[in-house]
Amino acid sequence: MRYFKIIFFIFLVFSYHNTSFSAEVYFIDMTKLLNESKAGKEAQQFLKKKFNSESKKFGAQLEKLKKEESELIKKKKDMSQEDYKKAINTLREKNKSYRQKRQEASNNFVNQKNQARATLLKTLNPIIEKYMQEKDIKMIVDKKNIVMASSNVDLTQIILKNLDKELKSINLK
Repeated sequence: MRYFKIIFFIFLVFSYHNTSFSAEVYFIDMTKLLNESKAGKEAQQFLKKKFNSESKKFGAQLEKLKKEESELIKKKKDMSQEDYKKAINTLREKNKSYRQKRQEASNNFVNQKNQARATLLKTLNPIIEKYMQEKDIKMIVDKKNIVMASSNVDLTQIILKNLDKELKSINLK
């Protein structure tokens, strides 16, 4: 019986073969794919232009509000207390409206950025899955989670070319 257990144990150890130890793990740089693809670059340029124009617009409005405030302070001595309070309330309402519009613009910008990212990822995932099936790859990891790896297992450029063929641009408006 003792020999049977030893033979069974030896058979079990030598017959166990795990293929995950021998499979190569590939990686891609997701940040590079999202930022350097044609659609990603185009979306970034569009969003940057929009952000800059919105910033200029809101900067001009802020300067106008500051100018109105300083003029109101200068005129305080010449105004009645009641007129001054009305002018202050009007200025506060303008300031409140300015902050609301600025917050809405900021939220809209963030939503468009997230929409562009989601569109890129939605297109990218099937491309990666198809490539994995074609090349019989078991696992692809994001580059930011890797300490060290050979450049031979980097699939970023291959996936980037496929992404550029698949998605020319993102419609942001």
